[in-house]
Amino acid sequence: MDKFLLQQQVLERLAEDLLQAEQAARAAHDTATHEENIAENKYDTLGLEAAYLATGQARRADAIRQAMAHWRQFRPGSYDASKGIQIGALVVLVDVDDKQHHLFLGPDGGSMKLVSGAQLVQVISSEAPLARAMLGKCEGDEVSIQIASSRQQFEVLQVH
Repeated sequence: MDKFLLQQQVLERLAEDLLQAEQAARAAHDTATHEENIAENKYDTLGLEAAYLATGQARRADAIRQAMAHWRQFRPGSYDASKGIQIGALVVLVDVDDKQHHLFLGPDGGSMKLVSGAQLVQVISSEAPLARAMLGKCEGDEVSIQIASSRQQFEVLQVH
């Protein structure tokens, strides 16, 4: 799997998300400022609700822009066994049911699933609990995380 190709896919997906967020913010703003939505009494809140929605969508767009900037600056390096898993690693984990999970550790804002060849790859942020649990681990090490009341365990099968 090519890390740089995965990075490009992440940037493309973020660009699509940004376009949708900007369109939603514009539509909500237009609704909030439309003359038909001027409040006639204290119970007429459509314009106010649309304004809140426009603000939320604008914040979402800003967060996506920030994530895109981080992903553009991101340079995934080669795996160094002496340092263990670091941000930029492609990791294959195997769970207790022998199911393999292909993960790409990246900067924030990249939680998504991508396809590389015939392989499904989960992109996870460096802030995700699983990513934090994997940092510094090497092939053959065990990784475990607590999710609600259950503990999930994995073995690091491969790192690239």
